[in-house]
Amino acid sequence: MWAIFAVCAAFVQNLRFMLQKHLAATELTPAGATFSRFVWSVPMTLAIVGGVLWFKGLQMPVLNARFFGFAMLGGVAQILATVAVVKLFSYRNFAVASTFKKTETLQAAILGIIILGDLMSPLGWMALMIGLVGVILLSAQPLSGKMNLFTPATGLGIGAGFLFGVSGVAYRAASMAFGSDDFVVRALVTLSFVVCFQTLVMSVYLRFREPSEMQKVFKAWRVTFFVGLFGMLGSICWFMAFTLHNVAYVKMVGQVELIFAALGSYFFFKERIGGREMIGIVFVTMSIIALFFTL
Repeated sequence: MWAIFAVCAAFVQNLRFMLQKHLAATELTPAGATFSRFVWSVPMTLAIVGGVLWFKGLQMPVLNARFFGFAMLGGVAQILATVAVVKLFSYRNFAVASTFKKTETLQAAILGIIILGDLMSPLGWMALMIGLVGVILLSAQPLSGKMNLFTPATGLGIGAGFLFGVSGVAYRAASMAFGSDDFVVRALVTLSFVVCFQTLVMSVYLRFREPSEMQKVFKAWRVTFFVGLFGMLGSICWFMAFTLHNVAYVKMVGQVELIFAALGSYFFFKERIGGREMIGIVFVTMSIIALFFTL
């Protein structure tokens, strides 16, 4: 079940990033495009949580300091990671930018061990290393073809991967911090708090640093609404998967997003992928296949 949630999350998340790439290129700043992912999600998420609790005849769980600490840590990390990815789109094409972001898998595995004690098998680590080779290949400069690990694109991609890894591990820790035997309730309650917190943080930031962006987000509601919708659906699937299983394994299955990103890059943005970049994407895809031999 967790693997199905991960694949669905990757598919919907790819649709959201495609819309955010369009917004960042035509109408909004990276911060504005990030805010659009959160603001519309709040009413939808709260409605879903209320409906699930009512349907199951349950009361709102009692939350504790550990929950709030990890939920807020994950929320801030995800905001920064999303801004980094949207900015990354200006350096590299859509498919390659999405692959750089997938360094989160390796980093999430390490963070999961340190924070939660989540362990992986030797074959699982081998699958991760195969994916890392692909990421290194993707560090080639788009024009010169020279290998260079110290570029703005690489820094943004690896930084985004680290922050997404932090957010995933923090969300799993938050969902496990309060008492509930229902994984759906744990996932949705965690998600609803995180989305509200993220919207508050982004609102304060935009109010003082980019006040015109909030108006632009609502003015472009025909697109930003779907950014929020896809963001909410993707988050629900991610949180369900994180609640059920090791974050690193969830993220590895979620690398199927690379296939969706390649299709989006070619068919919607009319972008071309170089030979070295294609080899890198193949290596990352191979790591996903290798993972299934460890399960």
